[in-house]
Amino acid sequence: MSVAARARAPALFGTLRRLGTSAAEAERERGARWELSAAREYYDYRKSIYGDVTHRALLVDAVGTLVVPAQPTAQVYKSIGEKYGVKYSEDEILMRYRWAYGQPWGRSRLRYVDDGRPFWQHIVSSSTGCSDLEYFEELYQYYMTEKAWKLCDPDAEHVFDALRKAGVKTAVVSNFDTRLRPLLQALKCDHWFDAVAVSAELQASMFVLYSPYELCVVSC
Repeated sequence: MSVAARARAPALFGTLRRLGTSAAEAERERGARWELSAAREYYDYRKSIYGDVTHRALLVDAVGTLVVPAQPTAQVYKSIGEKYGVKYSEDEILMRYRWAYGQPWGRSRLRYVDDGRPFWQHIVSSSTGCSDLEYFEELYQYYMTEKAWKLCDPDAEHVFDALRKAGVKTAVVSNFDTRLRPLLQALKCDHWFDAVAVSAELQASMFVLYSPYELCVVSC
């Protein structure tokens, strides 16, 4: 190869690299435009059927989405349990609670069966070292009242009201025991929903699958 050819080679290779890069970028841009076009086409299709409502239903979980405990669990277990002889600190109760809750529940295939008492008795006694049935019952009843829980968003009622006015069906779908319905009534939010699905009543654990095409509940 001549000296002149060697001198031109880097420039030539650089030009080829730029052409290759430009082609790849052009291909990515075409792909992005196609995806945007497909998304827009699907949006227009749904709008032609449902109007401005893009989804027909909204399913929400209970704990962590709709409601949360008003006080830390370990604090409640300790404050109520002191008169029953509970000596563990809140940190110890929390550590034992997390361990107990994380263990497989071997007495049935579901944790929450009917009122869930056997499972929660195990959790309470494991967390506090106290097996007093009166203590357990006081805790159990407490967690069915509005004192034990609060709404995640105090203004949530306005959101659900707007959804229902727009024609969107709403439901609570939760892995919970049979205290959920009276709890929602106590918090005065049960009327926000068209339906409430409780795993203990259905005798199935539930999770939600979502896609742009459908929203469904799967039980197992």
